[in-house]
Amino acid sequence: ATSGSAPGDPDTLRILVATDNHLGVHEKDQVRKDDSFITFREIFEIAKREKVDAVFLGGDLFDINKPSRETMIRTMDILREYCFNDDPVALEVLSDQTVNFPGRGVVNYEDPNYNVGLPVFMIHGNHDDPAGGENLSAIDLLSTCALVNYFGKHVLEGGGAGNIKLKPVLMQKGKTRLALYGLGYIRDARLHQMFSVKGNVEWARPESSDDAALTSWFNIMLIHQNRVSHTPKNAISERYLPSWLDLVVWGHEHECLVEPTEFGDFFVSQPGSSVVTSLIEGEAKQKKIMLLEVKSDPENPQDPPFWRSIPIPLETTRPFKYRHLQLMDVARLPVDEGGLGEGWSAPDPNADFGNDDAAPSARGAHGRRPPSSAHEGWVKDLLEKNVEEMIAEALAPYRAANDPPIPLIRLRVDYTGGVSTINPQRFG
Repeated sequence: ATSGSAPGDPDTLRILVATDNHLGVHEKDQVRKDDSFITFREIFEIAKREKVDAVFLGGDLFDINKPSRETMIRTMDILREYCFNDDPVALEVLSDQTVNFPGRGVVNYEDPNYNVGLPVFMIHGNHDDPAGGENLSAIDLLSTCALVNYFGKHVLEGGGAGNIKLKPVLMQKGKTRLALYGLGYIRDARLHQMFSVKGNVEWARPESSDDAALTSWFNIMLIHQNRVSHTPKNAISERYLPSWLDLVVWGHEHECLVEPTEFGDFFVSQPGSSVVTSLIEGEAKQKKIMLLEVKSDPENPQDPPFWRSIPIPLETTRPFKYRHLQLMDVARLPVDEGGLGEGWSAPDPNADFGNDDAAPSARGAHGRRPPSSAHEGWVKDLLEKNVEEMIAEALAPYRAANDPPIPLIRLRVDYTGGVSTINPQRFG
């Protein structure tokens, strides 16, 4: 990698990369319904500010397979606002466009009926994958309207698990060449089986010539599959991908790991989601997207091009704080540190806490009274203190704001060890 050049360099290809926008998520929630669209607009504001040549989206543009009319209209409005203009497009597509974009047969900015100044190239994810007899998705509607260039949709052929051939979108800016591979979501177990059988997944490479050696291409792939394996066959391993790739952009996983990490001979970037969709620890990290710069070697243009990635934090995402609290660990702290004292021990749940004449309903299922709730007040105070700290931490960047956003807070409490419990709904 090397330092890139300023916008306007005729040989520097500048691309903004994002995944998992989940437009329309929480649209029934009056507080959070706009979150995904606010951040989606910010992404395109960054693209406009950075004067990028293209935007790559790695799947799950929509949160559900059949987005509501409101979601579709809001999405199309944003894309039309930022993508339709008279700005010149410096990218030239060299590959067969009828193969790359079978729905339209041509890249949108070369269609004489539209003025496209910012091309978007995207694949589908598991939330917006094609379905039905015609194998169509909501993204096909955007493609038909020339708002995006939809590629990476593969029709599985052959018996058994099927087979596919990945053919790249070959593009060039000045002397810099890029081969863009796309693999929209396929059911993980089926794709795992395909990768496991030699020859079921084929990769087309650019043709080598005197003017463009095979080594002069920057090979990037957009993929949208499980990366974290919960069972042996429900995820796709990086080892299935060819070593000649330079960079893999991995969609589907929502944790932001956007800085490329080395895996064998290539690098993997996992941008994560641009909006909080579930209150899990991985989504509490700062949301980011990536600016990718690729430039051919000016002294040896047939050698591999230089490239670098620049993480860009998103500023409009709703603040979210996550904390895990182990009550037993806090309870054993000294009293002056907020605990119950080092000599404290949890009551024995098997002990008989009542007299033999107590009513059966008061004794519990095994004829014994439940443990005392003497420390319920301490637990409630401790949880309130933690929640207040998390809210303050979430709102710290907005001290000067007149109307700060309502933060998302998740405090996960472990009661293991016999500590008194409280009613979580009443506490919330």
